[in-house]
Amino acid sequence: MKEYFTNWTNSLGPWLMDHGIRILWIIAIAILLHIILKKFIVRAVRLAVKPDKHYSEDAEQKREQTLILIMSGATRVVIYTLAVMMILQEMGVEIGPILAAAGIVGIAFGFGGQYLIRDLISGLFIIFENQYRVGDMVKFDTISGIVEDISLRMTTLRDLDGAVHHVPHGEIKTVSNLSKNFSRVNLNIGVGYNSNLEKVIEVINQTGTELANDPTWKLRILSPPQFLRVTDFCDSAIAVKIVGDTEALKQWEVTGEFRKRIKLAFDKAGIEIPFPQRVVHQAK
Repeated sequence: MKEYFTNWTNSLGPWLMDHGIRILWIIAIAILLHIILKKFIVRAVRLAVKPDKHYSEDAEQKREQTLILIMSGATRVVIYTLAVMMILQEMGVEIGPILAAAGIVGIAFGFGGQYLIRDLISGLFIIFENQYRVGDMVKFDTISGIVEDISLRMTTLRDLDGAVHHVPHGEIKTVSNLSKNFSRVNLNIGVGYNSNLEKVIEVINQTGTELANDPTWKLRILSPPQFLRVTDFCDSAIAVKIVGDTEALKQWEVTGEFRKRIKLAFDKAGIEIPFPQRVVHQAK
């Protein structure tokens, strides 16, 4: 036993001078490489992410920090995994079987987790491109609602009925953001064929301007609802389009108030809003 211990101590010194120094170098290089890449990632993200003037500085910093944490974490896993493999090799451990086993596990995980990976990659691009944020009104194909939460894997929406929808990012094909930067009043109104169109346009524009100047509503309106064009000649009415810009998510309440005011204004000006009519002839 004493002879074995003596041989072990005698061989430990040369091993430490050779492999031990290499292991220290591997650890030092891994730490240094991680620090350098982290600084590079921070600078690259801040250059690549374009600031949005419609969001607060704090919100933009949170967005940048999320991307930095995700990319730094992935880089750290790769660097330290390679470092561990190199250290094991220096310690005399055969890493070939480990790599083979890892490859088999990776293939199995690839088949079983391909949808998870797709969700994570899609989520990363959603955050990076700032497609939508918490509090935005969005529509995914047939599902729409207010964004309550965004993770790397899924987005949580709450619709107007109060139902909560959890949508995996990999399932999202089309995103419609209904509240980014501003929203819009987009209203079609029918007037009778006997109406004076010049008078109709005047009443519409005047009503929109009055609404935009109202102290209760002016902070929600960016540009007053105004006549845009005649859109169609319908069976019993001339359809006119009215548009105006509002603060994000304020378009529905502004449109509702404008409908009320335009009905009162049309009644006062004697402008008819027609409805489908049918004449029935009774056989004698």
